[in-house]
Amino acid sequence: MVAQASLGTVHLVGAGPGDPDLLTVRAHRLLSTCDALVYDALVPTQLLALPSPDCHKVFVGKRRGHHSIPQQSTNKMLARLAHTHKTIVRLKGGDPFVFGRGAEEATYLHGLGIPVQVTPGITAGIAVPAYIGLPVTHREAGSSITFVTGHELVDKGRQRVDWQALATATDTMVIYMGIHSLAAIVAQLLAGGLDAATPAAAIQQGTTALQKHVIGPIAALPQLVRESGLQAPAIVVVGHVVDQRIPACAPPLPNVDMPIPLSGPTTAARRS
Repeated sequence: MVAQASLGTVHLVGAGPGDPDLLTVRAHRLLSTCDALVYDALVPTQLLALPSPDCHKVFVGKRRGHHSIPQQSTNKMLARLAHTHKTIVRLKGGDPFVFGRGAEEATYLHGLGIPVQVTPGITAGIAVPAYIGLPVTHREAGSSITFVTGHELVDKGRQRVDWQALATATDTMVIYMGIHSLAAIVAQLLAGGLDAATPAAAIQQGTTALQKHVIGPIAALPQLVRESGLQAPAIVVVGHVVDQRIPACAPPLPNVDMPIPLSGPTTAARRS
């Protein structure tokens, strides 16, 4: 369907994994000039100060255990905004096309003839391990990597991820949203032949001031997570790359008490 010239453009924008310093230059520009912003729960709060004061902001975050706006309602909201605003930013944590439902929103809008553009973001599966000095690939420890969601065990009637088959099919697993189902996931990986001594790490709220992690053999990881009190959002890394961790190369974390200043264009520049 050909887009209507009078419609605004919806930009699916990745906010990165949590540290606002990881925002891309393109994302910064779009946030600084948009006239409507639709954002998720996990985006850095500092980024919400980038749009102009008269920008129309809508929160549509989804969090486990809390009432959330249905995806279809978000889709329809974006379509409505495209009829009343010129530049709409749909801001998502991480990358919009990595476990972020960005493709669903893009497909829906494209079907209505609404222009859509994607601005990739740094995904948590790479950045969060890096922030504890952990590489997700290594020539001597891991030449293949699999990104997988652990959310299906809880929220879907049938499981699509074949954990037992995955157990020996890849060098490294990076599991998103799997902390609540970790014991069940580990049980299936072990049943699939994964060595119980395989090193693993769980990292809570990586790249933020609230980051903390535990490391140990995969068989013991659920207990280590329980004892440490780690909670979602968290990334789990499984594989021998964990033994290649170099803590000294981890970047500094943002200060929880002092928001990082992110300077956008002046008001005059935004409106020119």
